[in-house]
Amino acid sequence: VITIKFWYYLFLFGTYLGDEVFYASFIPFWFWNIDGAVGRRIVMVWTIIMYIGQGIKDVVCWPRPTSPPVFRLQKKWSLEHGMPSTHAMVGIAIPFSVIIYTMTRYQYPVVWGLVVAVSWCAIISLSRIYLGMHSVLDVVVGLILAMLLMIPVVPIVDSLDVFLLTNRWSPLILITITIPMIAYYPTTTHWTPTRGDTTTIVAFCVGIYIGAWTNYHQGVMTEPSLPPPYVIIWPSWAMFGTGALRTVIGLCSIVATVAVCKSAQHAVTRVLFGSDQTQHSRAQNAVELTCKYIAYNLLGFNILYLMPNTFNMLSIQRPTFYTEL
Repeated sequence: VITIKFWYYLFLFGTYLGDEVFYASFIPFWFWNIDGAVGRRIVMVWTIIMYIGQGIKDVVCWPRPTSPPVFRLQKKWSLEHGMPSTHAMVGIAIPFSVIIYTMTRYQYPVVWGLVVAVSWCAIISLSRIYLGMHSVLDVVVGLILAMLLMIPVVPIVDSLDVFLLTNRWSPLILITITIPMIAYYPTTTHWTPTRGDTTTIVAFCVGIYIGAWTNYHQGVMTEPSLPPPYVIIWPSWAMFGTGALRTVIGLCSIVATVAVCKSAQHAVTRVLFGSDQTQHSRAQNAVELTCKYIAYNLLGFNILYLMPNTFNMLSIQRPTFYTEL
C-alpha cells in the first residue's frame, strides 16, 4: 500500500502534531523555555476550539470514511466520528495562536512565522486525508470552523487570561464552570473516546490556570522591567544546557504524574466494578471522567507551579518566568 515512504513518514509526523504526546511535550516545553503569558493564551484557545469541535462531532455523528474502499494507515481515533476534523482545527488553533500572541510581544519576521504556521496546518490537514482518517470535506469544515471561531475567541482569551490570573475566586469559577461542561457534554448511542479526550483537555487547561493563579497570588509574579516588544535572545550553550535540563526533569515528572494517576484510576475502577471492565456503563464512565479530570488538573498544576518551584530550588529556572503576566 505504501509506495513512497517519504510521504508516509511526513504525514505520520503531521498527524502526531495533533496527538496527546505532542501536547504533553510541546506545551510544557513552551512554558518552561519560551513564554508563559503566550503559553496560557495558547492553551485557552486550544481548549475552547477543541471543546466546540469535539462536541460538534458527537452531535453530527458523521462517520469516518468507510474502509474499504479507503485504506486506513492508522487505526487510532477510528472509533470517533469524523466531522469536523479536530486535527485540522488544532492545525489552525495552535500555530496561528502562537503567531497572533507573539507578533506584538517579540521582534521577529512575522512572514517567516506565517510560513511555518501555514506549513504546520497543511501537514496536519493533509495527513488526515492521506492516512484515511478523514474525508476532504471533514478537513475543510474543520479548517473553516476553526478560522471562524478564532475571530471572537482570540480577543476574549486576552481579557479572560487577565481575569483568571488576578481574580481571587478563579479556581472556584473554573471548576464550577468546567464540571457541568463535561457532565452535559453531548452523548452518542455508542461509546467513543471523544468525551474522555475532551475531559483531559478541559482539565489540563484548568490545572494550568490554577497553577498560574497560585504563582500570582503568592506574590512571586511581578511586572516585567521593560515593556514589549522584546528582542529574541538566542540561547548560549549555558542557556541551552539549563533548558535541556528543565525539559528532561519536567517531562520525567509528567510521565510519573500520568503513570501514578492512571494506576489510581485502574485501582478505583477495579474496586468499584470488579475485573470485568469491558462494559462502558454510565457509572463506569462517570468514574473514568472524574479520575481524568483530577489527573489532568494535577498535570497542569504540576507544569505551572510545582516544576517551576523545583527549577528554582535547583537554580535552573528561566529568569523571566515569573514576569510573564
